[in-house]
Amino acid sequence: TQRCKMSCCIHYACLGFCFCDIEFHWYYCICVVINMQLLCMFGCLTASCLKSSKPNTIVLSGLSGSGKTVLFYQLRDGSSHQGTVTSMTHNNATFVLHSELERKGKIKPVHVIDVPGHARLKSKLDEVLPQAAGVVFVVDALDFLSSMQASAEYLYDILTKATVVKKRIPVLIFCNKTDKVTAHSKEFIKKQLEKEVNKLRESRNAISSADISDEVQLGLPGEAFNFSQCQNKVIVDEGAGLTGDVSAVEQFIREYVKP
Repeated sequence: TQRCKMSCCIHYACLGFCFCDIEFHWYYCICVVINMQLLCMFGCLTASCLKSSKPNTIVLSGLSGSGKTVLFYQLRDGSSHQGTVTSMTHNNATFVLHSELERKGKIKPVHVIDVPGHARLKSKLDEVLPQAAGVVFVVDALDFLSSMQASAEYLYDILTKATVVKKRIPVLIFCNKTDKVTAHSKEFIKKQLEKEVNKLRESRNAISSADISDEVQLGLPGEAFNFSQCQNKVIVDEGAGLTGDVSAVEQFIREYVKP
């Protein structure tokens, strides 16, 4: 057989090609095709993994009594359950938004975590922020003035978290209970929170960086603070969890957790 192959090569040398060369080229082409198919499969698998790894967690945060738990139930059940008592444990569930239950087609469930607002339980926030696609910070628009400073401190802590800044996690400041006549407007709340955060920024910046861990400085040097200076997106909107007016929250969720 070896002699036959050699004779064939010699015999057809005058024609400018050799069967041995043809066999080699075919082998090379097959290898290239296989490698391309493997690369294509690997690329598709990688893209699929990246797509599925996008976070779908929304964190509800804010002071106790701001209405986080009612908001949680409205998003999940479409009901306030006639109001709730302040929760000492975080509500944690994955579900399709109640407003989307009758929609056709594929809808991505949302993982919603309601972090208790009690001071000693705020450490829970650090545990859930790394997996967050967005943060909803709930403010009591009805009783805002009495809780303004505490709300600003809590919000400042969120906005200066290294995780929030590095991952550019969007934050919705949801002014709750605006169905009440005496509730403050979102414009007023935004302006006052910016002022309070600016005070905190100035006082914190005076502290040695060695005394502050996992904190990023806010704003621009020499300028009064406003939310547009944040590296992550900060939105201010309003509604009322008790009456089911939570469309601002639902729109925020679907902006960052695609169906």
